[in-house]
Amino acid sequence: MALPEKLHLEIVTPEKHLFSGDVESVTVPANTGYLGILPGHAPFLAELGIGEIEYTVNGKVEYLFCSWGFIEALPDRVVILAQSAEAGSDIDIKRAEEAKTRAEKMLASQSVDIDFDRAQLALMRAIYRLDAAKHKAAHR
Repeated sequence: MALPEKLHLEIVTPEKHLFSGDVESVTVPANTGYLGILPGHAPFLAELGIGEIEYTVNGKVEYLFCSWGFIEALPDRVVILAQSAEAGSDIDIKRAEEAKTRAEKMLASQSVDIDFDRAQLALMRAIYRLDAAKHKAAHR
């Protein structure tokens, strides 16, 4: 049996269906690090982490921010079920920069009332949202 030439990628959140189409490759942030997936990849199921989904359609790279969820990969298909995800072009850079600044201030605070784990996650989300938006802006 021949290897497939493309992967069918589905990216879904509870609020919307973000993408459905054939791609040449996908890179996803798993809980254990980034995974690169090409057509014919061995099947796996993994937990989605916080970061950027990168996929290539007809030689053009697209970026999305995502956080938490699951990834299912089969030789000819990848399904990403994300708790939240946004296309780089939909991210409000000013708002993401403000969220980053707020999280940095919380982490720098000496207050015992600060939930440092929550502040760290907020900072990671803001940084990856900015990265996805800036990648998209750089490829226009």
